[in-house]
Amino acid sequence: MSTGELLSIEPVELKFFFELKKQISCSLQLSNKTDSYVAFKVKTTNPKKYCVRPNTGIVLPRSTCDVTVTMQAQKEAPPDMQCKDKFLLQSVKTNDGVSPKDITAEMFNKEAGHVVEECKLRVVYVSPPQPPSPVLEGSEEGSSPRGSVSENGNANGADSTTAKVLISRLAEEKNNAIQQSNKLRQELDLLRRESSKSRGGVSIVFVILIGLLGIIMGYLMKKT
Repeated sequence: MSTGELLSIEPVELKFFFELKKQISCSLQLSNKTDSYVAFKVKTTNPKKYCVRPNTGIVLPRSTCDVTVTMQAQKEAPPDMQCKDKFLLQSVKTNDGVSPKDITAEMFNKEAGHVVEECKLRVVYVSPPQPPSPVLEGSEEGSSPRGSVSENGNANGADSTTAKVLISRLAEEKNNAIQQSNKLRQELDLLRRESSKSRGGVSIVFVILIGLLGIIMGYLMKKT
C-alpha cells in the first residue's frame, strides 16, 4: 500500500497473470484520507497496451474508488517475463461538488501552482499456476496410484508362481522318497526272510539298508 497525504493506493504493483492471446485485468483501490474532494488521473508509458477505467475521476471525502487496468491480449511473452511499463497516478484537491466531467488537464499542472501528489506504479507479470500432472497426483514418490497397483499386482503374481513351483518340487521329491522307502522296505522283508533261513546271522547288506532307510525317513520328517 502507498500512503500519501491525499490518497492511499492499494496495491502499488499491477500484477497480471500473463497468458498469451488473452486480455488480463487487475484492480486498484483508491482511498481518500481527507475531508475534501480529490481528483485523480492515471497515466501510463504504454497507452496502446493498457486500458484504464476510469482513467480520471473524483474520490469523495473518506470514501474509496476502484480503478480497473486491462492489458490487451499479447501475441508473445516478454523475455524472462520482465516488464518495463510504468503507471503514474496523480491526485489533487479540488472544489467540493465537482464531478468527473469537470476534470481538466490544467488541474494536474504543477507549473500552474497546483499541489499535485504523484505515485508511481510498476507492472509485474506473473506466470499462471500450472495444473497438477495426473501422473503425479496422489503419489508421494512421483508415480501414479494405478501404476503402483499394477506393479504390486505383478509382484504378487510372481511371488505366487514361485511358491507354486517350490511346492510342486517338494511334493515330487516327497513322492520319490516315499517310493524309495517302500522299495527298501520290500527288500528288507526279503532279506529278513533269507536271514532267518541262513545260519551266519545278519548280513552286512541288511545293516546298510537299515541305515539308508533311517536316513530317508529322517529326510521325509524334515520335509513335512
